Amino acid sequence: MNQTLELNTPWRARLAARLEHPRFQYTITALILINAVILGLETAPSIMQRWGGLLRLLDQLILTCFVVEIALRFVAHGWRLLRDPWGVFDTLVVAIALVPASGPLAVLRALRVLRVLRLVSIVPSMRVVVQSLLASLPGMGSIVALLGLIFYVAAVIATQLFGEQFPEWFGTLGASLYTLFQVMTLESWSMGIVRPVMETYPYAWLYFVPFILIATFMMLNLFIAVIVDAIQHQRDALEPVQEPVEDPQQLLLAEVKALRSELAELRQRLPDQDSGPDQTACISSSREQ
Repeated sequence: MNQTLELNTPWRARLAARLEHPRFQYTITALILINAVILGLETAPSIMQRWGGLLRLLDQLILTCFVVEIALRFVAHGWRLLRDPWGVFDTLVVAIALVPASGPLAVLRALRVLRVLRLVSIVPSMRVVVQSLLASLPGMGSIVALLGLIFYVAAVIATQLFGEQFPEWFGTLGASLYTLFQVMTLESWSMGIVRPVMETYPYAWLYFVPFILIATFMMLNLFIAVIVDAIQHQRDALEPVQEPVEDPQQLLLAEVKALRSELAELRQRLPDQDSGPDQTACISSSREQ
C-alpha cells in the first residue's frame, strides 16, 4: 500500500503544480468573468428570447469546466482539499450549480451567481482581504458590544425625551433604535429627523450632535482601524522573511580585526624563523677564527 502511494505521489504533485500554474489560474479567472456576464444577461428577457439557447449552452460548458477542475483538484490533493477553507468554498459553489432546476431544492438555482465569488479564491489580493475580515471579527466583537451599549442608552434617552411628541420615530424603544441607526448612517438625519424635532425641542441638537460624533465618527473609525490592522498582519505573514542585511561598517571592522590578528601571528613567527640563519652565521664566523 505504501509503495502504491509513493508511486502516485509524483504524478499527483505534478498535477497539483499544473493546477496552480498561472496560466491555468488565468484561464479559470477568464471563465468566471465570462460566466458572470452570462448570468447577468440571463436576467434580461429580450436577450434571452434571442440568445437564450446559446447563453444556456455556454453556461453549461463553463459549469462542466468548473466540475472538471474540482475533480482534478480532488485527484491531486485527495480529501485533504476539504481541509482547506477555500477548497470547501469552491466545492460548495460548484455543487450548488449542479442542483436540478425542478424539485424542492430548485430555489438554490438562484444561488448560481455565487460562482462569481470564486474570484475571491482565485485572486490573491481578494483572498487577503477576506482573510483579514475574518481575522478581525474577534477584535470587532468588543467594538460591536460597545456600540450596542451606546445605542441602547441613547435610545432609552431619546424615547423619554422625544417619544411623546414624535411617537413614529421615538415612541418605542425599537423605533428609537431604528431612528438612531438612520441618524448614525447620516441618511436624511438633519432635514428628515433632527430639524423637525428641533422645531418642538430647540435644544435637541445637544443630544443628536454628540451622538453622531460618537457613533458615526469615533466608533466606525474603530472598525476601520481594526480591519486595516488585520490586513497589515495578513500581508506581513505572506511576505517572505528577509535575512537582516549586515552593516558595511561592521563588515569592514571585522575584516580589519582579522588582518590584525593575522599580522600578530606573523610577528610571532618571524623571530623564530630569523633565529636559524643568525645562529648559522655565528657558528661559521667562530670556525674561521
